[in-house]
Formats: sequence, structure tokens, C-alpha cells
Amino acid sequence: MNHTAILGSGSWGTALAFTAAQKAPRVTLWGHQAATAETLNRTRENTRYLPGITLPPNLVASAEFGDLADADLVLAVVPSKALRQVALDLKASGALRPDAILLCCIKGIEMNTGLTMSGVLREIFPQNPLAVLSGPNHAEEIARKLAAAAVIGSHDESVSLRLQEFFTLPWFRNYRSTDVTGIEWGGAVKNVFAIASGISEGLGLGDNARAALVTRGLAEMTRLGMAAGGRFETFQGLSGVGDLIVTCYSKHSRNNRVGRLLGEGRTLTEVTASMNMVAEGIPNPESIYAAARRYDIRTPIIDQMYAILYQGKPCAAALTELLSRDPRAEHG
Repeated sequence: MNHTAILGSGSWGTALAFTAAQKAPRVTLWGHQAATAETLNRTRENTRYLPGITLPPNLVASAEFGDLADADLVLAVVPSKALRQVALDLKASGALRPDAILLCCIKGIEMNTGLTMSGVLREIFPQNPLAVLSGPNHAEEIARKLAAAAVIGSHDESVSLRLQEFFTLPWFRNYRSTDVTGIEWGGAVKNVFAIASGISEGLGLGDNARAALVTRGLAEMTRLGMAAGGRFETFQGLSGVGDLIVTCYSKHSRNNRVGRLLGEGRTLTEVTASMNMVAEGIPNPESIYAAARRYDIRTPIIDQMYAILYQGKPCAAALTELLSRDPRAEHG
């Protein structure tokens, strides 16, 4: 991996670029704004998205696809809603090598197609080797070299082995899997429950309620992810329960913050206006709710989150409806 490129200069993209720069002699961090790239190169810091982290000298920011032309490895780390257009623009530029590995690090399901993020990339770049990376990882901690673990998935184990070796560092342990579908569905669905967890905090419900919500959220995630083709054990791993725990409880979780503010009585418009980073849990519930209908899966928490975010349902009313559902067995 002599030249690694990262598409997306937000907090996660910058943290992964910083991580890749520990191994790759050359790293290019691509963002769509030339002024931002110039500022990053001049100040050696992404003050908007990842303040306090000094970018290493072998990392260069750019707004030109041409600077990715000889990259061996390209990480996709743009917001989920932007991926298709960025990928189409990259293809039109002709800059991507046909043998470059594409590593998808985005958590989401495309609304109109129901595709995972790697599915979008596969549709646009069918010839390139493809993998995904997911897990309980906050950019702020990865960039500070705090201990963490992730899972890398690919249908081609030779690809996942190469990536596992590349991203294994003293503070960053990576596992591998062939269950790409399960990894991506776990990463996408957990965003919905992160907002729900924040709402429970904003409503002042306490630890018991949040633990119950996370547990039942895992049950919904597993049912839906397995219906999509994922394996049960994947949802018990880093990209499932691991990612669910960290995003539902961490102070770094943007989705959790969204929920907390909603639970405190703020409107969704007010909440989104106050944020300078994308919370993937806001656009994701629509596509995940649609997937649950398509697969005919019972998802009461996802249904209520959809009603809160897209139909203006009060948080307290959603809670009452969840708690007043007919009693049932825990499993089955």
C-alpha cells in the first residue's frame, strides 16, 4: 500500500487517513472543497472535524481526483447520501486504477435502491477488489491512538488479509470476516438505536430503560440483518453489539446527541442546525424502515424512530406506545 487515498475529509476520514499514514509512505486525503484542502495542508490540522490532531508529513489533502491516480488503496468515508455521486464523479475522472482496492468505511443503506454502501461501490466499480471496515470506533479516539478493534470484511479473503495486515497497529486490532452483508447491516442499523438511546437519556428515563432499549435494539438488528443475508454471529461481534454499545453510550456519538436533544424537547430542525457534522442516524431510519417492510420483519423500535424523525411523533408518545405493546415471549 504505497499510496493510500481517503475519500472524505470529515472526522472519520481524517482519523483513518492519520491511521493509514502510520504504514503507507504516501496518503492523500480527498475532500470536495479546495479551500479546506489548502487549510489542512497549511495548518496540518483539521480544526473543524478533528481538532488537536497533528497530521503527519506524509499526509496531503487535495480536492482533485487526479491526485488519487496511482493509489493502491482507496477508502470511501463520505456521508452515505453523498457516496453515489462522489463515486460517479470519481469514475468519470478516470483516476481510479482498476486494480485499486476499495475499502468502504461508511455505515448506511441507500434509500431508493436498498443497497449497502459497498453495494453502491460494486455497482459503479465492478472490476475493483472490494472490502468493508466497521466496528466500535470513534474518530476522536482512533486519532489519539487509544486502544480499539474493528472488523474487515471481504468475499475475497486474500484482500481482507492484506487489509488486516495493513491496519494492524499497536493500538488498533483488526479481525477479518467474509460476512460483508452482516457487517454493513450492523453498522447501519445501530445508528437508529443510538438516537433512541439519546432520546431515553433526554427524557430522563435512567439506566434500566437504556439497557432494555439496547438489548431489544440488538434483537431487531439481528432479525433484520439476517433477513438481508447476514450471519447471526456477526451481530454478536464488533460490527453488531460492539458498535451498538459504543454509539448508544459514548459522549462522542453524534447520533446519541441528536436523540438527547430530541428527548429534551428540541425539534429535529433545531438539532440538525446546531451540528457541523453528519449524524447518519438521521437519514438512515427511512431506508431501514423501508427494508423492514420489504423483508416483513417486526421492528417496533425502528418503527417508532421513523415516526419521530419523519412524522413528527412526540418522543413521549412513542415511548408510551412501545411500553404498552402486547406482552410476548423474549425470544421468537
